[in-house]
Amino acid sequence: MIFDLIKNRRSIFPAQYNNKPIEKEIIKKILEAANWAPTHKKTEPWRFKVLMGESKAKLGMFLSYKYMETEPKPKQIKVKKLIENPKRAGAIIAICMQRDPNESIPEWEEVAATAMAVQNMWLCCTEMRIGCYWSSPGLAKYMDEFIDLEQGEKCLGFFYMGYYDEEPPLVERRPVEEKVKWLE
Repeated sequence: MIFDLIKNRRSIFPAQYNNKPIEKEIIKKILEAANWAPTHKKTEPWRFKVLMGESKAKLGMFLSYKYMETEPKPKQIKVKKLIENPKRAGAIIAICMQRDPNESIPEWEEVAATAMAVQNMWLCCTEMRIGCYWSSPGLAKYMDEFIDLEQGEKCLGFFYMGYYDEEPPLVERRPVEEKVKWLE
């Protein structure tokens, strides 16, 4: 049931992944789920770059070098994490957004549509018992130095994915009544 799937969605991080590879056909299915996200004026702004194999390690090296280059006081633990996390993932999807060249809708709506595409991927991963999370480091703004982006396209972060063994902990939410006002 969709409600249970929504409630069971979790952020599962690379340290929890078990090194089992994710088949290309599975990734294609996850991307197809993304493609069915709502989109105002049918701009379909989501764009994805799938990193597998050696490209994951190259991403880690790029991010670590860029971090050391741009951070006045880089922390070694973060450098190590930037290198190791991509290698632990079964696949990484660079989440990109292609701005409508006509700017027929506000940019925030295209960001929101892209986020809905990511939510579709996340729910699909949850159903297939693939752990994932959306990392949105400030370093994403440099991705045009690592991969070719089209004019008007920007990287919004990375969708790390991997199989996992241990059950994720339950998550508590404050009651929805604390967040809703009824106007009658």
